[in-house]
Amino acid sequence: MRFINQAGKNLRGLYILKSETDKKKMEFFGNIFTHYNYATTDIHQSTSDGITEISSVKSGFKLRVETEDDEHVPLPPDSPFADWKEARRYAGPLPFTFTYNPAKHEVLIIEGVRENWKPMAVNVLDHHFSFINDLKIPEARLANAFIIRNIPYYWKKGKIESWR
Repeated sequence: MRFINQAGKNLRGLYILKSETDKKKMEFFGNIFTHYNYATTDIHQSTSDGITEISSVKSGFKLRVETEDDEHVPLPPDSPFADWKEARRYAGPLPFTFTYNPAKHEVLIIEGVRENWKPMAVNVLDHHFSFINDLKIPEARLANAFIIRNIPYYWKKGKIESWR
């Protein structure tokens, strides 16, 4: 998403639709300090023979990825990207998140600061996300997939601006 702030600066970021965690503490504090609509869910992760599986029965998702040798990972079938170099340009990090308050016609802008952002391409063997399927976007498809580990980050104080 792009938003032009009052100073005329073009900001790139995310509009958060939903956030899930397997920690009650994260849900509690996340909902106090953000508008990201955190919910606690069951998240299971296992790795064996270079294959990582992450799933949730409650949230209706399952993902299996091959996590070794990111140099030879093929792009997913029907990816809109020509190669991984192009795909990495869309692997973030996007510096801002936005929340819109329709009653006040305001946008909350929060800037995240991250270090050591090194996306590693993974080969997606299998995936199912009920949340994405429920959006009913027939042209939606897997474009790329990355794992990003050990990211130190923090959020700057949010700013509220009028929606023009």
